[in-house]
Amino acid sequence: MFRWLLTIFIALAVFAATLPWLEKIGLGRLPGDVRLRLFGKTYLLPFASTILLSLVLFLALRWLR
Repeated sequence: MFRWLLTIFIALAVFAATLPWLEKIGLGRLPGDVRLRLFGKTYLLPFASTILLSLVLFLALRWLR
């Protein structure tokens, strides 16, 4: 359980860091992606985009194997 939680946290952190580049192709603005604006800062929680990218990566790796 802890391993999955850590994996999801790392995936969200990596996705949040690459979000400016991924927004150019439409990711990060899907329904389910949360943007919080607190005290002049914007915090991004890209839940739907992370699930979509994980699904695409899973299918690609399964197809290659």
